[in-house]
Amino acid sequence: MSALYSVLDKHWLWREINTKLQLSSPAYSYWNESRHIKLNRYVFIEKNTLPEKYSHIEPSLTDLSGYLPTQYAASTLSADSHIFAYKKMRLYSQFEYKYVNDIKFVNLKRFFTENGIALGRKSYVHLGRLNDLIITADSRFYRIDDNYGVVVYD
Repeated sequence: MSALYSVLDKHWLWREINTKLQLSSPAYSYWNESRHIKLNRYVFIEKNTLPEKYSHIEPSLTDLSGYLPTQYAASTLSADSHIFAYKKMRLYSQFEYKYVNDIKFVNLKRFFTENGIALGRKSYVHLGRLNDLIITADSRFYRIDDNYGVVVYD
């Protein structure tokens, strides 16, 4: 079973690879054995599929297991991206962040685990103010604090 936060468990950030190897930007598109995905404007290369002459770089790359780019995470959670942008936002401190090549990532796995939120492979998640959430009979509701909650639709 795969949840939305496990998307990058098996991928490296292309921008980090590109920076460390000083390659041209679209080089990954010419690597026949390498598989890649795009999340918004960021490209990620599947682990263990780099060409053999570049595979030596893999141990020094940043593991993004459980993380997602903040913009992609906000759109996936149907939430305002400001939640991850400013330290003054109420939920900002609820999340763990990591910067890789000036790209901000948020650890959704830790957030969901700490709050006991269970996700299925095809779950749709909405994070927002309690007044904005729509709770249906077939959904699960999790209260984060006095103002925010998460609804999981399966």
